Amino acid sequence: MDTNVLVSRALTPAGPPARVVDAVLTGRLVACFDSRILREYEEVLARPRFGFDPSNAAHLLAYLTAEGLLFEPPAVTLRLPDESDRPFVEVAAAADAWLVTGNPGHFPGFARAISPAAFLTRTLPPPPA
Repeated sequence: MDTNVLVSRALTPAGPPARVVDAVLTGRLVACFDSRILREYEEVLARPRFGFDPSNAAHLLAYLTAEGLLFEPPAVTLRLPDESDRPFVEVAAAADAWLVTGNPGHFPGFARAISPAAFLTRTLPPPPA
């Protein structure tokens, strides 16, 4: 899950990014990450411009750390427009998972980069009634 999905959920508690994050928070999906991704989540959620409650951000990170899957992925050879996106590709490849991102175009050549809306229609069953 790319950081922009977490930020989108926090800013707009409805819509596809929110549904993806909510599926993680209810245990319907498992987040995959490495230490670089956790650091990015922490740094971005702490940015003053977003105005996130530090306690809520800490609880979210604690939940992801406790309930998600930590990887130490091997390097992936792929040319990316932004090298800071590399951890997301490497973890998704190591986990054989989708990379859910609001910016699939930032991951040229990585077929498993998918928007939250596309991910929901392809992979996630509707929530239980």
